[in-house]
Amino acid sequence: MGFMSLASELCSAIGDHHSQRKKMKKKHFQVVEIKVKMDCEGCERRVRQSVEGMKGVSKVEVEPKKHKLTVTGYVDPKKVLQRVRYRTGKMAEPWPYVPYDMVYHPYVQGAYDKKAPPGYVRNVVADPNLAPLARATSTEETYSAAFSDENPNACTVM
Repeated sequence: MGFMSLASELCSAIGDHHSQRKKMKKKHFQVVEIKVKMDCEGCERRVRQSVEGMKGVSKVEVEPKKHKLTVTGYVDPKKVLQRVRYRTGKMAEPWPYVPYDMVYHPYVQGAYDKKAPPGYVRNVVADPNLAPLARATSTEETYSAAFSDENPNACTVM
């Protein structure tokens, strides 16, 4: 009986180990965009090499004119950000900009940023203080939809 109980415990321990491995959270495929200041080709190379060796990274794009690093793969955004900061010694932050068309009022204080790349403004939709200023009201949406080219029942004034 001693041998049978020992074998039973051994088999259950192996089964528990495999079930714990399955319970581990799998990382989702995602695109991580980071703002890092890059002045020269050396900075660009250092930023690229800092994340190329990470486990799960499938694609790395560097846009030095926009100061933007894009990492695609099965990665954790916090770990990518931390690794860029540690390996390069540069200040890095999540990409704070959205395309100009995504914000109804792009020139609201807080949304417009002189340092933003052309065609981009700050993402103020998530900010609770600035979001009401940047969003369009229901009245504005109604009037803009009334004169829209996409609306087949729109009023044509011109």
